[in-house]
Amino acid sequence: MIVKTKDDIIGGKGDTALTGGKARTLRFLLRDDGVGFTLSDITIEPGSDKVMWYKNHIEANYVIEGEGTVEELASGEVHPLRPGTLYVLDKHDRHRFRAATRMRMICVFTPALVGGETHDEDGAYPLL
Repeated sequence: MIVKTKDDIIGGKGDTALTGGKARTLRFLLRDDGVGFTLSDITIEPGSDKVMWYKNHIEANYVIEGEGTVEELASGEVHPLRPGTLYVLDKHDRHRFRAATRMRMICVFTPALVGGETHDEDGAYPLL
């Protein structure tokens, strides 16, 4: 059984600043935990506006706080995000995320992340 608290994550391998300090992710489960996916609690500051693409990972996001939008770059379709909304990047979708207010989401990545990954020059998490 794996049991962790936020205090276990803060300041450690799973505590990562993203998008120039406009987001912070606390990664509760990593590859070394052996469960095959990463579970993160991410906080995004208002005004964050980022184009992203995960060529090596599938990501599911569940909004628990705040409001924003996610845009599918292939179609131009924009989806509103608010508490209770789930969106899944199931086809390695290029997308643009915008936070109108401070947001908090629970995110799941597969395959699991190693720990401190950030986006590379192509906008993708590397597969380590």
